[in-house]
Amino acid sequence: MARVAVIEDDHPTSNQLRAWIEAARPGIVVDQWFSRDDAEAAIARERYDLVVLDIELGRERHAGVAIINAINKRHATPVLVVSAMPATIYRSIMKALDAWDYLQKATFEEADFVETFLEILRAIPAPAPAPTAGTADLSMDPLRQRTPMWRGHRINLPLTAQRILAALFARRGQVISYDELFDVVKSGRNRDNIRKHVSTIRDAFREIDPDFACIENVPMRGFRWTDGE
Repeated sequence: MARVAVIEDDHPTSNQLRAWIEAARPGIVVDQWFSRDDAEAAIARERYDLVVLDIELGRERHAGVAIINAINKRHATPVLVVSAMPATIYRSIMKALDAWDYLQKATFEEADFVETFLEILRAIPAPAPAPTAGTADLSMDPLRQRTPMWRGHRINLPLTAQRILAALFARRGQVISYDELFDVVKSGRNRDNIRKHVSTIRDAFREIDPDFACIENVPMRGFRWTDGE
């Protein structure tokens, strides 16, 4: 069952966001946190599928930035920022921090929030099935923990590359089309950009294993994770 954190110090706003989330996805678990300290403690304790986050919490104008940094150090959890800060300034800042999207308060309706929220959930790769022979070399946390492992060594990848790798590995043996991979990235939704990310993934693996050949290019269609045999 999906688990979401709503980090917002204004109680009515927090309750409204929770109500929208629960209406859009019945059965989802929503945790509400109202301060930076409580939110950071929860992030250290729980593994959320998605975090909805305000930037300003109490007297801390940029508490949300610190929380995003804490999230990025632990898990590749997607973050939807909902803030009163002007989007013209803060959207690019949040993008640099690898937040998925930015909604400015008082400028969006319930439908806009729900559509964005559900789009992010759909883009999260499904948990990978249990490893079988030929796949145990790669270890990926089903809750999208950072730093995947290849044959006992950490693979250093940017978050977008991690998401693409997770999507390929979750459906290993199947062709993942470019259109499906577009849903995984937040920007640069074109084939050249996808190929660059895949090249980054291959290079990272080959730093550890020069013979790595598990990501197969399927011309005109997309990519496929194989056993590299």
